[in-house]
Amino acid sequence: MMHSITNDRAKTDNGTKYTGIRILAVLFWIAIWQFASMYLKQEILLASPAAVLKRLFTLVTEPVFWQSLLFSGARIGAGFLLGAAVGIAGAALAGRFSIAEELLTPLVAAVKAVPVASFVILILIWVSSKNLSVVISFLMVFPILYTNTRNGLRELDTALLEMTDVFQVPRPVRLRWVILPQLYPYIRTGCSLSLGLCWKAGTAAEVIGIPNRSIGEHLYQAKIYLDTPGLFAWTAAIVYVSFCLEKD
Repeated sequence: MMHSITNDRAKTDNGTKYTGIRILAVLFWIAIWQFASMYLKQEILLASPAAVLKRLFTLVTEPVFWQSLLFSGARIGAGFLLGAAVGIAGAALAGRFSIAEELLTPLVAAVKAVPVASFVILILIWVSSKNLSVVISFLMVFPILYTNTRNGLRELDTALLEMTDVFQVPRPVRLRWVILPQLYPYIRTGCSLSLGLCWKAGTAAEVIGIPNRSIGEHLYQAKIYLDTPGLFAWTAAIVYVSFCLEKD
């Protein structure tokens, strides 16, 4: 009992120490940012942390900030869900039919290799800028969930699967209690990787498509009007949301 308590205290101390180090690292880079801003003395080139923080506080009190966050978040979220569903379904088909894997492999490789900017320009020919982030988010998520789920299917415990065949376990029961628990870590990792990625790619696509009431529109306006504090503030909001999404 005492040994367990000692281990718990040691883990707590280590966690506290690690958190303290991370905070110091963040403060170090904020200090570098502040010194660089003071050295340049031109807010248009590099806004100070204080100016960015002040602008961020102003933004979060304005309804347009939350409206834009909801607009972009809803479309990027839809693209994520669609990409995850298609990626998992495609991996399931590839695991069951070899011809499906042969057909999907070059498609997944192409989606991974083509730059996001190329996709954005091409997709703008087909769909309105309002739904651009949906498609871009889908393209970011689909290959990651497909690859992770396919790897998980390859690592399934064959002994357990053979046992379910011997005892003639119904397919729904086999899926729920044998296959999904083994796939869960792979799907969870894929979702963690793709959530932050699709958020950043979706907002980047909006800067090119410039749909109304989107985060990308505000980033573009900040660039046009040389509003460096505003640009940094919106970027900080994007980074924070991405960090929250990628966090387990």
